[in-house]
Amino acid sequence: MPDISVVVIVYNDAERLPSAVQSVLDQTLRNVEVVIVDDCSTDASFQVAQELAATHSDRVRAFQLPENSGAGGEPRNLGIQQASGRYVMFLDSDDVLERNACRNLFEAAEESGSDIVSGLCVRLHKDSRNQKRDEWYSWLYSTTRTLTSVADLPDLFVWDTLSTNKCYRREFLLDNDLRFPKGMYYEDLMFIAEAYLAAESITLIPNQVYFWHVHEQAANKSVTNSRHEMTNFVHRLEIHRRIDALLAEHGADGLKFAKDVKFLKHDLVLHLRDLPFRDDAYRREFAELANDYLATLDPAAYSQVLPIQAICAYLLQQGDWERLIPAVDTLTHRAKISSPLAERDGRIYWCAEHLDDEFGRAVLDVTDLGYHDKPLNQMYLRNQLTDFSTAGQTVRMAGEIVNPLGIVPADAQVTGNLLFTARRRSLQSFSFPVRSLRHDGQSIHWEAEAALTADLRPLGIVDTVWDVRLTLEVGGKSTTTRLTVGDTDLSRGALPVRPRLTRMVADHLEPHVSAKGHLSFRLVTESQTGERVQEFIDRGLRGKPGALAKSGYRKAKSLRKTLTSGDTKLRVYNEAFSRLPVKKRTVVFESHMGRQYSDSPRAVYEEMRRRGLDFEAIWSYTGSPKDFPKDATLVRRWSLPYLKALAQAEFWVDNQGFPLKLAKRPETTYIQTWHGSALKRMGFDLAELKTMTRAQQQEQQAALDRFDRFVVRSEHDVRTLAKAFRLPEKMLLRVGYPRNDSLVRLRRRELAEGSVERGPLAAQLGIPADKKVLLYAPTFRRSTGSRRQFELPFDVARFAEEFGDRYVLLVRAHYLNHVVLPPTVRGSVIDVSDLHDVGPIMELADALITDYSSVMFDYALLDRPMLFFAYDYDEYAHESRGTYFDLKEEAPGPVVTTEEEFYGAVKSLDAQALEHAPARRRFVDRFGEYDTGDAAQSIVDQFFVKWSR
Repeated sequence: MPDISVVVIVYNDAERLPSAVQSVLDQTLRNVEVVIVDDCSTDASFQVAQELAATHSDRVRAFQLPENSGAGGEPRNLGIQQASGRYVMFLDSDDVLERNACRNLFEAAEESGSDIVSGLCVRLHKDSRNQKRDEWYSWLYSTTRTLTSVADLPDLFVWDTLSTNKCYRREFLLDNDLRFPKGMYYEDLMFIAEAYLAAESITLIPNQVYFWHVHEQAANKSVTNSRHEMTNFVHRLEIHRRIDALLAEHGADGLKFAKDVKFLKHDLVLHLRDLPFRDDAYRREFAELANDYLATLDPAAYSQVLPIQAICAYLLQQGDWERLIPAVDTLTHRAKISSPLAERDGRIYWCAEHLDDEFGRAVLDVTDLGYHDKPLNQMYLRNQLTDFSTAGQTVRMAGEIVNPLGIVPADAQVTGNLLFTARRRSLQSFSFPVRSLRHDGQSIHWEAEAALTADLRPLGIVDTVWDVRLTLEVGGKSTTTRLTVGDTDLSRGALPVRPRLTRMVADHLEPHVSAKGHLSFRLVTESQTGERVQEFIDRGLRGKPGALAKSGYRKAKSLRKTLTSGDTKLRVYNEAFSRLPVKKRTVVFESHMGRQYSDSPRAVYEEMRRRGLDFEAIWSYTGSPKDFPKDATLVRRWSLPYLKALAQAEFWVDNQGFPLKLAKRPETTYIQTWHGSALKRMGFDLAELKTMTRAQQQEQQAALDRFDRFVVRSEHDVRTLAKAFRLPEKMLLRVGYPRNDSLVRLRRRELAEGSVERGPLAAQLGIPADKKVLLYAPTFRRSTGSRRQFELPFDVARFAEEFGDRYVLLVRAHYLNHVVLPPTVRGSVIDVSDLHDVGPIMELADALITDYSSVMFDYALLDRPMLFFAYDYDEYAHESRGTYFDLKEEAPGPVVTTEEEFYGAVKSLDAQALEHAPARRRFVDRFGEYDTGDAAQSIVDQFFVKWSR
């Protein structure tokens, strides 16, 4: 008996079938049979199958259905009947198995006794230049694990719906009468749902087992590449209904809800993206089918998906095509703003319509996306092409650009340019001024003419596709838009053109809609001679000369990628830059890994400038160099100039850590100022560092050993940071933090003068003189997604309403987090997270609100009230990183854990200021004993004073 029977189904795929079968025959597990089932192909597929069976008669058998079933279900059902192995797997004729797939799945099945064993599927895009690959929901397969119920991992049920990356115990399939639906697309979904629910145990392994070959340019489209066909959508919905009924039978409400979320997030989205390219009849039929099914979903699922996904589903249900089609544009291009938006009662909504519907109001609320905080140059606006025509050698176009929340004022000076750019980078671009721009409130209407025949001169052959953009200039700020075609007629739009190389290949520019709906132009020929020449060129590109040329291009591209890779840069740093002589009087400064011009490195730098020292200053930056000093050399972090500067610098000064893998030369002195005293456990006191391998720990230690001097501000730092980083006593620099010099000096002035200073920052932020300032500065919080958004733990609108007459609240998120404030709190709550240096913000604040941030140690030097909102203290202190001391016992201010306690504490701030004054003094004595106001001066005296001019 074979260990595994692999059922290979085929329909009109004679050419690729042998590769699929060979991938089974080449398995490292030898006791495997192949069962080929042909779905009554009209080509030579069954003949090829019979030949394979004859050649490998001991391992391959071939069968054919008497008539075509129309889908993959019936062939697989016949395969199950004919299989003789202990386990069964499924393989499509255009895919292949990983060489160890059968062995890995079989061994896991034998060891676990599971009914199903599933491994990682990898999608290979065969039409892409480098055969792009992506792993199919790889987070499910991060480690080996066995589930006693699929309900233990709902993501497996809703996301990995493939039947092909799995191994099934054959008796399990037969005992539960598991079969694929007949003649239905998406037969995998129903089969695997039934199998998951029937299985007593399921094992997942982290091994790659299945290579899914994606052929997007194939003449005969697969089911996944023919979603625009209505039958495809009909079958998808029918399968979903059947699965819903199955879940209801099992009482699996949790899985049903997870599946509803997935339908909104994935299944519906796949079909919505096609709607802009379909006619009204298609849209009406689609909406009727979709809305019947959407009505069966749990409304709570809408809050679990991206806002734009929920918005599109809701607008579809409302039949609001005027707003749905633009919303689909944002669904396809996530950064694009395709609606004018609306502000109501201090909230931002996708549109002004449907707000009388409570559910619609919740779905359409996009306040948390922060659109209202974006300047024009950070907006990517929808630009709908409304008219297109040609006359002689000129193309005429018109369109309208959405104007969200009136970001472009009616009286603004607005100019625009059309930009035609060759899609292949580093080639030509041509610009044409926009003739007319008209403001109508919610949109900007434009008209333009471009004499393409006369002014646009493509090279030909290498620049066959040209993209069109419109750049809008408003009051010194600009935004660039793409032209969305929609249903604008582009027919009869070809223009004569004269390529620089030859007109034998192309003689016209023809308008074209890109795959994502944007206007572009492509070079075409309208002559038979040109077509023959183009065919000749295409043959050449497919032949040996073309292969050599493309190979050379790919090698050059690969070389460029290699030269700019991290490994290559490290080699250049170690083998070239580190052999250059050290440049005397050169200092590289860095703060928070290049994100800011701030903190103690800034204080040391400015003290050196104040004293007129003769030195070369180099500052590293990440992102924009804006707000970094103009009298220093600026280098982008991890660039070659950055590495060269570090290799040749006499001094490194930073507050967090230069890249771990960069070795410091003996001639270079590294002054580590660090970025805060420790409440949270650090370094080798962290559990995750203790569990690292010895090699990993050695790498961490090597990075710490680069420090020559480490600045501390108290003996608490010595007992915590120095110990956690395993730093020797001789390395410690007991001078206090240079960044805190200004705070100490300010407090001394206030004591001498008997009043609190308010610096220039208040005026810059527009803070009234009669209002006090509170600073909320929480520590770093982990969050999902690339935006790292931090959700405030209190209702900021309520805060503004209750305290806005007395206080202005400044919100300073951790530099790795991002916060969005609703427009209702404008003037009362201000986001100051983008300001580089927190020092002036602390000086302005009359009181501090924090949780576990090290800002508490610095702010205490001002002897002003502090409030600690530790809403997750037990988790943070005991289950997360752990702390060096009990904040509730040592805090120089009240510690509250609920929102109501927080509001109460804010109301009594003045009383607490007196009550906790002794605690603040003790706190400073313990955690800031070396902060005496002259730290920067002391460091300059010890290391740099010899550089006086």
